[in-house]
Amino acid sequence: MRSAILLRVVRVSRTLTARSSFVFFSNNTHVGDLKAMMAQQIFKGHNDHYNGITIDSAEEACDNKIFLQRLKDSLEQWTKDKRRTIWFRVHIPHSEWVPMLTRNGFIFHHAKDEYVMLYRWLPTHEECNVPKYAHTYLGVGAFVFNKDTGEILVIKEKYASVKASWKLPGGYVEPGENIEAAAKREVLEETGIRANFKCLISFRHGHNFLFGCSDIYMIAYLTPQNFEIEKCKREISECRWMKLSEFMQHPEVHANNKTLATKTIAFLQQQMGMVVNYGVHPITKKEICVYSVEKTDLGDTYVE
Repeated sequence: MRSAILLRVVRVSRTLTARSSFVFFSNNTHVGDLKAMMAQQIFKGHNDHYNGITIDSAEEACDNKIFLQRLKDSLEQWTKDKRRTIWFRVHIPHSEWVPMLTRNGFIFHHAKDEYVMLYRWLPTHEECNVPKYAHTYLGVGAFVFNKDTGEILVIKEKYASVKASWKLPGGYVEPGENIEAAAKREVLEETGIRANFKCLISFRHGHNFLFGCSDIYMIAYLTPQNFEIEKCKREISECRWMKLSEFMQHPEVHANNKTLATKTIAFLQQQMGMVVNYGVHPITKKEICVYSVEKTDLGDTYVE
């Protein structure tokens, strides 16, 4: 009987000791330690020079069961710190975060193949000044001119939204691609012709094109290195060399393209175009392309 009572007391004592030690730890933790503990509960992210933070789900794992509480704790701290824009880059494996973020005031900014970007503007005393995502497409058409014959390279697209017409080879500039490289690539892909980029002649700017975005279409002047056509069977139905004079009068050439051809004739006569010079951005230190109007030396050209 005495042994049983003693055992019971020991067990109770151990329980009290365990609880007391927890209380003791909680009551005697230094303020700095508490802040450190709290810091572990909020998302760290990466600071930007606008006093914002970007959290990447691929870098900061968080179980879905505790995500909401961690988000709320983080928002509370960020608000105290007077943070401005909070960004969340959510990758596909963590897509369960998205509805939890939207229920807490985050809205969509843009999406890529592998992630979606959401943000929340925290300041309540000023209007949100987060810039819209990229809203303008950039395309390039290539005026490939054989100055010895007065012919230009023209194509008909295989899948056209309206009746196929003769036009210049070209297409969209890919992300991270220079206009010069895009013009040469599109010509080679669509026609099998290798060409040298000389300059830009003109461009048009319009709105409400693909996905409601604006669109800039540049016209580049190139000279061919070879002349034997090998069309892209997947995208192009017809491809040929055509006299510039025929192009100007052809019933299957849109008026806009005829206008561009007129500008090209003026360019050939004056030999003034937007020539590219490569430089370095003073802040980002990245390579940039600077286009300016200069005299171009094309030599004698034949225009019928």
